[in-house]
Amino acid sequence: MPLLLDLHPDQYPLHGYRRRQLLEWVFEHGAPSFEAMTNLPATLRSELADQYTFDPFLGIETVSSSDGSVKYLFTLPDLKQMEAVYMPYLDRRTICVSTMVGCPAKCAFCATGALGFGRNLTAGEIVGQVLAVARGQGVAPREIRNLVFMGMGEPLLNYDHVMLASRILLHEHGLGMSKRRVTLSTVGLPRGIRKLAAEDDLGIKLAISLHAPDEETRQRIIPTAHANTIAEIMASAREYQAVTGRRVTFEYAMLRDVNDQLWQADLLADLLRGLVSHVNLIPMNPWDGSGFLESSEQQLQAFYDRLEARGVEVSVRRSRGRDAGAACGQLALKRPEGNLISLQ
Repeated sequence: MPLLLDLHPDQYPLHGYRRRQLLEWVFEHGAPSFEAMTNLPATLRSELADQYTFDPFLGIETVSSSDGSVKYLFTLPDLKQMEAVYMPYLDRRTICVSTMVGCPAKCAFCATGALGFGRNLTAGEIVGQVLAVARGQGVAPREIRNLVFMGMGEPLLNYDHVMLASRILLHEHGLGMSKRRVTLSTVGLPRGIRKLAAEDDLGIKLAISLHAPDEETRQRIIPTAHANTIAEIMASAREYQAVTGRRVTFEYAMLRDVNDQLWQADLLADLLRGLVSHVNLIPMNPWDGSGFLESSEQQLQAFYDRLEARGVEVSVRRSRGRDAGAACGQLALKRPEGNLISLQ
């Protein structure tokens, strides 16, 4: 049976008032099942259950971090698994969602890349992560106002499903999110970046995981990078900005003695000249077998200072959930013993 969450809100079954009730149950109240939609007639709930699958997950487990973040591990109907991360802040709730099972980009410093590629997620499986996390945290789905496509997978290689999921997230009868609070992170696929720029009704933010300003280093740490040169990526970023007028964010994982030298900061500043951009320096998050170390605080500060001196807008983004294996680059379907809660 088709998954209800794979539908755009305008395509939901029922009509008029009943459709509005159904949408409210799904996206405003976060109902766990058709049966829970108590103001719909029992016969109607039964008919919906006969025509659609409601829950995209067979099982959900969580691992909590000392900083309040929570990693969610989802088991899908085909028994494949992927993860999302809930990150609470003083002024907002953010969720980092996956777009694939595993990832084909194979970034050498990323635990997800070491898993390899399983399959693409459907739009409903992407949106379902938000609804499941909201239920797990005991909040209404619309209380989660910030979302990043930065979990497992390369969003631009699952383009159609990610675009549909984005439209469901933004739709006034979906999750009603603000386009300024949804960010798509890509390893840098020029064709996909140009397609995203043409989605003039969408307006979500773009982040490019550059991680190195020179080809030799980038191809060392991102084995698939040979398919797209840095020059091609930067050209697509400039076209994106010319079309959309939006700032582009660049993610840069700081790897000790690999990409954290001052000459690389200078080269990065040169690449960004004339582009309205922001650089997030991300201390590398450790995982067993990575073969990389995070840059020292001294080198991180020196790199930051050099970029700032060159006129680059820069900040340090310290990932949350490191002790739960939930930080950027750590998602690998692992959880520490004794810190596991089953939500099945």
